[in-house]
Amino acid sequence: MRTRPAGDFDYETHGAGYAQHRRTDPRIAALVHAALGEARTVVNVGAGAGSYEPVDRHVIAIEPAAAMRAQRPPHLAPAINGIAEELPLDDHSVDAAMATITVHQWAEPDRGLRELRRVSRGPVVVLCIDGAALAEGWFAEYAPEVVAVEAKRYQPIQHIAEVLGGATVTPVPVPLDCADGFTDAFYGRPERFLEPAVRRAQSGWGFVGAEAEARFVAKLTADLESGEWDRRFGHLRTQPEYDSALRLLVAG
Repeated sequence: MRTRPAGDFDYETHGAGYAQHRRTDPRIAALVHAALGEARTVVNVGAGAGSYEPVDRHVIAIEPAAAMRAQRPPHLAPAINGIAEELPLDDHSVDAAMATITVHQWAEPDRGLRELRRVSRGPVVVLCIDGAALAEGWFAEYAPEVVAVEAKRYQPIQHIAEVLGGATVTPVPVPLDCADGFTDAFYGRPERFLEPAVRRAQSGWGFVGAEAEARFVAKLTADLESGEWDRRFGHLRTQPEYDSALRLLVAG
């Protein structure tokens, strides 16, 4: 039995509220599900509370944190306690493998990616963040500590593609009303970052400490109240989509 977190973030302690704030956005889900092709059996690795799992296929969900497994809704199958680096599946035993915004949290990302490739006889679909693109946009100015630590956590996109044996890489635009509460989802809704529960559902805050978080809240609050944020970035409030750091990798 594991006594330490399976990856770099302790979801047993800090995973509460993920199901509420990290919900499936249907437009992003459509891209993920299309990439799965005709697969009928899918393993979802680092499945968490079940975001982006297709409901019209047989899904084997793998998730190491009990706190996350407990948040899975009743219409999804229970998740198996397991880690990406040691999938409890035979070679080529599923039609497809998927991992959504999770690879950066694995203890050994390359090993986990090779496991995805090993068990899938079809596509491997990975939704992840391009760390090199995180410095773009207003959030990097207000929360440089978060951006700096996140950039180190994310593996280079081309490296992920190479480990998978080659993959197509597609930028994923984020809609203004995105339901999934990752950082770029609030590009035009800055007030949401002032909600502690929203920040708790973004693992990057867990690496920067209370002082950095307090500075962020104070600066953003002041600029929203003075109108400075809107003077500089107010156009984002009505921008339908944002060219975010989100990327979809598909290895055939």
